[in-house]
Amino acid sequence: MSDKDSKGDRIWGLAERLIDPFADTDREVLPREALRFIMFFANQAKMPFIMLLIIGGLSGAVEAGMYWAVGWLIDILDASSPATLLTDYWPHLAAFLFLVLFVRAAVMIGAAVVEQQIIAPHFFQLVRWQAFRRVIEQPYEFYQNDFAGRIATKILQGGEATGDFIVSLLQSMWGFITFVVLAGTILTALDPWMGVVMLAWLGAYVLTAWKLLPPLRAAGRKTADERSILNGRLVDAFTNIMAVKLFDSGRREHAFVRDGMERFLHAVRRLTRAITKVRAAVAIINGIMIAAISALAIRSWMGGGATTGEIAAVMGLCFRLNQMSGYVMFNINGLIRNFATVQDATGTISVEPAIRDANDAQVMPRATGDLRFDSVTFNYGKDARTMTDRVIAKLDLHIKPGERVALVGPSGAGKTTIVNLALRLFDVESGRILLDGRDIRTLTQASLRQQFGVVSQDPMLMHRSIRDNIAYGKPGASDAEIIEAAKRASAHEFIMGVADQRGRTGYDAHVGERGVKLSGGQRQRIAIARMMLKNAPILILDEATSSLDSEIEAAIQENLFEMMEGKTVIAVAHRLSTIAALDRLVVLDEGRIVEEGSHDALLAKGGLYAQLWKRQSGGFLPSRLAAE
Repeated sequence: MSDKDSKGDRIWGLAERLIDPFADTDREVLPREALRFIMFFANQAKMPFIMLLIIGGLSGAVEAGMYWAVGWLIDILDASSPATLLTDYWPHLAAFLFLVLFVRAAVMIGAAVVEQQIIAPHFFQLVRWQAFRRVIEQPYEFYQNDFAGRIATKILQGGEATGDFIVSLLQSMWGFITFVVLAGTILTALDPWMGVVMLAWLGAYVLTAWKLLPPLRAAGRKTADERSILNGRLVDAFTNIMAVKLFDSGRREHAFVRDGMERFLHAVRRLTRAITKVRAAVAIINGIMIAAISALAIRSWMGGGATTGEIAAVMGLCFRLNQMSGYVMFNINGLIRNFATVQDATGTISVEPAIRDANDAQVMPRATGDLRFDSVTFNYGKDARTMTDRVIAKLDLHIKPGERVALVGPSGAGKTTIVNLALRLFDVESGRILLDGRDIRTLTQASLRQQFGVVSQDPMLMHRSIRDNIAYGKPGASDAEIIEAAKRASAHEFIMGVADQRGRTGYDAHVGERGVKLSGGQRQRIAIARMMLKNAPILILDEATSSLDSEIEAAIQENLFEMMEGKTVIAVAHRLSTIAALDRLVVLDEGRIVEEGSHDALLAKGGLYAQLWKRQSGGFLPSRLAAE
């Protein structure tokens, strides 16, 4: 970087450092009501907005002063001659040039710096950052009930709408008010009847806003909501494009998205009708105002009460007022739309988390792996009195440190729910879950989940490099550690042959959204490598090798069983041959434990497990695993 560039960066930095875009507060839940939400963030950037308020007022004053100066200049030209103009009026002409070249330019540059260098990049980012911090802390259930794309849109739009609302209010609206006050003062000084016309115009303008803006606000809110719904449908279709390609032969997705577009179009039509009504009303009001003041100005000139320059100033003020009032009404519409967008965004951003750390939550040290479910009941928030059965009903289960336990049962038996409760993705509705004798609700969520290494049927990969995906569970892991984990997961060889569309290869290659650029088995091996690198004391395997072919599965199983040594293991399986060699099988049905024991003992019993085993065509585990 050259000295010139460095100096320029330092100069720009004086303005750009006034707002820290990644600052935060201790408030856990952001305000839900839009105005309180806006004020909450405005208070975090008081100085830039005070500067904008001052500049907005100066801008209106300069606008009015320019038109008055033009009229004053015309009168000077009428009163002087070309030969004596500079001699008689050079101070006045110098003042006019100073107003045009310096005062006006300084106000406009100041407005640009405050708005474009301070507020637009940094304040918008401040809102987005704090909104993201709150949303990312929401429990798993929050994300099950909404589209990921819709949530992201709310965060992005909420930040922009909050900043735009404040900027428009302080710069455009305040500048307009200043201009109206000064223009009214000038007109009243020339002719009191012009002041009466201005008051009448202002009253009609306010009445128009009072009557026509509420429907505009409602239409804006509806449009913002329908836009979010449509965006969610589009993102959902593109995210699940493979399902669309394979199953949507009847173009149902076209109909689903078209319905969203039609609803959005209907909302936009209501909005544009409201806007047209406002613009028509403003056009009529302004026309009457210009005609009345023009008639009064001509009458005053005819009677000798006004000079040519004063008439030019009056007409200039009227035409500028006409232009500004239309622009400001449009800005009012923008204010309403931004306010509606903020209100819509807070419905997602400003939600109190259903699961949060207790005020005195403790950080869990590395656990021994003793996990106990003590009379746990869970129904996903449904009223138990109206249910014929429970998801989980008074479950008592003790998994000892180092014990390898499999959860077995038909679909809907509650296997995955038990795992989610142990991870505190949901809170139990009654009973408690103890880890090393400590109620997991007394622990911080981060330290609790640090005790678990999880591999599920969905590998949960991010559109980042393979290196980042493997190291996600252990920040700061060295390349040697990452490669070793990949080798243990039989992933290193295929990783070295991966390349993405930007030419990145091997561990630097990006895997696409949810790992779409890799096969199912490759994604699963990367997820297993991530778990191995994390080296947590408790392992949760939810059909961890289901996406692998037999040869790869056998290779990984060797490392998995080696890694299980000294760890507590919870395996959720539908393919029973993968868990038959574990220490204990817990058979679930309708949220209750119906059988427990080893594979051989449960087969001999001839109960539900034996029935499930017989239904599967796969054979028994190889003797190598059976001997483990």
